[in-house]
Amino acid sequence: MLQEEKNAIMERFRMHEQDTGSSEVQIALLTERINELTQHLRVHQHDYHTQRGLLKLVGRRQRLLRYLGKNNPQSHKVLIKELKLR
Repeated sequence: MLQEEKNAIMERFRMHEQDTGSSEVQIALLTERINELTQHLRVHQHDYHTQRGLLKLVGRRQRLLRYLGKNNPQSHKVLIKELKLR
């Protein structure tokens, strides 16, 4: 992922001007990386190292989503709708 793409995602999901690490931003960045790795694995089906990395990213995103759902349910619903998860 290029730095410009990362900056665009951060600007779209941040809560305030200096926000680069809130749960919403982290989940959005992880989702983008997960989508990229999924496309890679469709071409390279036997790349098991990437498959393991993808599963680790999915687990991290799940934990962040669970945290966000407990602490800020409204933001959780909006984020899921915007990222088209579930």
